[in-house]
Amino acid sequence: MGSGMTMIPRPPDRSALEQEQFLKILSREEALARFEAALFPRALPREARKLAAALGAALAEDITAPIDVPPFDRSNVDGFAVRAADLASAGEGTAVGLALNGEIIHCGTAPRLQVATGTATPIATGGPLPRGADAVVMVEHTQPAGSDAIEVRRAVSPGQFVSYAGSDIARGEALLRAGTIIGSREIGMLAACGVAEVTVARKPRVAVISTGDELVQPGQPLAPAGIYDTNGAIVTAAIDENGGEAIFLGAIPDDEAKLEAAMRRALADADMLVLSGGTSKGAGDLSHRIIGRLGQPGIIAHGVALKPGKPLCLAVCDGKPVVILPGFPTSAMFTFHDMIVPVLRKLAGLPPRSDAKVSATVPVRISSELGRTEFVMVSLVDGRDGLIAYPSGKGSGAITSFAQTDGFLRIDALADQMPAGTEAEVTLFTPHVRVPDLVIVGSHCTGLDLVTAKLAHAGLTVRSIAVGSLGGLAAAKRGECDLAPIHLFDDKSETYNTPYLVEGLELVPGWRRMQGIVFRKGDGRFEGLGAKEAVAAALTDPACIMVNRNQGAGTRILIDRLLGGARPEGYWNQPRSHNAVAAAVAQQRADWGMTIAPVAHTVGLGFIPLAEEHYDFAVVRARKDRAAVQAFLDALGSDEARAALERAGFRPA
Repeated sequence: MGSGMTMIPRPPDRSALEQEQFLKILSREEALARFEAALFPRALPREARKLAAALGAALAEDITAPIDVPPFDRSNVDGFAVRAADLASAGEGTAVGLALNGEIIHCGTAPRLQVATGTATPIATGGPLPRGADAVVMVEHTQPAGSDAIEVRRAVSPGQFVSYAGSDIARGEALLRAGTIIGSREIGMLAACGVAEVTVARKPRVAVISTGDELVQPGQPLAPAGIYDTNGAIVTAAIDENGGEAIFLGAIPDDEAKLEAAMRRALADADMLVLSGGTSKGAGDLSHRIIGRLGQPGIIAHGVALKPGKPLCLAVCDGKPVVILPGFPTSAMFTFHDMIVPVLRKLAGLPPRSDAKVSATVPVRISSELGRTEFVMVSLVDGRDGLIAYPSGKGSGAITSFAQTDGFLRIDALADQMPAGTEAEVTLFTPHVRVPDLVIVGSHCTGLDLVTAKLAHAGLTVRSIAVGSLGGLAAAKRGECDLAPIHLFDDKSETYNTPYLVEGLELVPGWRRMQGIVFRKGDGRFEGLGAKEAVAAALTDPACIMVNRNQGAGTRILIDRLLGGARPEGYWNQPRSHNAVAAAVAQQRADWGMTIAPVAHTVGLGFIPLAEEHYDFAVVRARKDRAAVQAFLDALGSDEARAALERAGFRPA
């Protein structure tokens, strides 16, 4: 391609320079480094799009959740909202009768009546849990007992068939990161949070020109010695599938004036120019000679140590990348995918393209229901002996279970479980899944997003799996994560976290966050009191309902110390996050609970400080030297992260 022999007079020093430049073959790494250094950093062109028009675009900025999802505690089944304690004695041989309250809670219906001892309220799937209730019993597990009562022959556990507020998405949580390609799953997440418009990266307009006298466009009759223009079609499609908007300008013959005019028009209208053909050092190959007249700095590399693809030419003309691919289609596409796609995706605000494996070990037992084939969504992380597939624990109603996992595994209908340690086949949602560079398993905190933002913006993928402090320590011991965030208080030593470390783990200080009692402002039972006095006052009022935290949480240890063995109303209501506690109090399903100051202030609740909690990191010593771990530790100690933490209400250690 570009095989004509027309000679264009050039100054002798210019010809010598071109010849010397082509003979200076660069390594792939050096050529790509020079190309990127001449192009980046640069501002990412962006545009606002309505959610319905954002499909396939790349986010230009991080999005944090503006609300809790779900925004209230809700039922997962059709049944009856109950108090679990009322059904403790229920069994096949022992029926427990419950009187029905005078309302039915549908989706969108705000409960009016409290579920008192010995009563139940009919509730539909998705209905808000009424005050006093801490579980839902399925309608299939009940029998009518007249027109205003039911009998139940099965005990329930607190929290059964309940999705707590913020259990899917917590207010202030990093919902999607810049660079995320918006698909149907991401649109579902954004819609669930009420986001109607997003800022996305504008696709770079990439002009495509084929060069050579011999080229014929598909559909036209083939002339003697002519060939069809394969590269034009291939390159155009490859640009579109890697985040660009390709504009094919046709084939230009080997005429320097015509080619230069076409290249100038292309650079005036587009953000990038890709040509094929005209890269070798023959006198008839014109493209690379024209580049020197189109802008500075001009040619960056002309000749790269690739096979195939040695004649590749990389240039930058006044800030716009210009690429001249080899003429042979195989060489053109090899060099395009290997050398140009990384730059194109960066210009489009997209993450690097990568592939993922599909065989992984399941670290925990997954129970299943006999008689039904089950698909369990999993997140992939690196373990000691290969990939680990962590099952998503957010439940079938969680949008993030589908959007923030890598794929799914299948449990056969004849099996009632998948044992821990099973080597499973994972079906990926997309061929471009990238195993995370950094894996964090343990207690979640919104402050964590402020630290990992720097890593995400640097191109590192971070996976945070919230399983609580004790769960994180167990994962760290098994080598399934790089670090485990913990906040565990030891009564004997009256210190945080250090007593819980074992051989192979070391503690890195994180930040301090104030734990305290939350209540609705204006509640005279709490206003003006200290934390201990407020809890003591609450315990004297039988109508005062608390909201607890799950066992294994560091906050639960503080609560139990305050209660001193007391089990007040609401004790067995045990959501798994600070956001859910705040939501329960704000929405009057509970009157008090314990959470951290930033969450309380965000919701507008009254807050009584109790203790400054140490949120630290148990680092797996064997993984501490990994680049991503070091990047995290550097970010943790950076002035930028410390300032962000302080603005959010935390105190860096």
